[in-house]
Amino acid sequence: MKFLRSNSGFTLIEILLVVAAIAILAGIVILAINPNKQLGETRNAQRRSDVNTILNAVYQYSIDTGTLPSSVVTSTTEICRSTVATSTCVGYINLTDALVANEKYLTALPVDPTGSSTTGTGYFISKSANNRVTVSAPNAEQSATINATR
Repeated sequence: MKFLRSNSGFTLIEILLVVAAIAILAGIVILAINPNKQLGETRNAQRRSDVNTILNAVYQYSIDTGTLPSSVVTSTTEICRSTVATSTCVGYINLTDALVANEKYLTALPVDPTGSSTTGTGYFISKSANNRVTVSAPNAEQSATINATR
């Protein structure tokens, strides 16, 4: 009686072809997802939210007091972080005393998601001659323009 040996299994070439096909498909999926673009869009969404939060707090302050915070000027200037001492906020707009001190409007000023500055928030504020306030996020990614005016 003869036993026939069956050579079952995969050859090296078959395994390499499957691995190559999986690598190509993985590359296509990664390009389609584009994680850098997704992360940039997420940070921009946070910036839009932060700009509106700051603008709403300033607006609410002006409703309650009848005037804008005195530190807001007509030139576009970066807002100082609420965690920084007032004496360090030279050249920045200090909204901490008006908006954060009593926690009536904000508990802390929002900071740009990249956190690139240690003194500033990364958000800028200005007012027009007619007291219209504009808050902007100049560090927006993917050529986005993020600002809000009220």
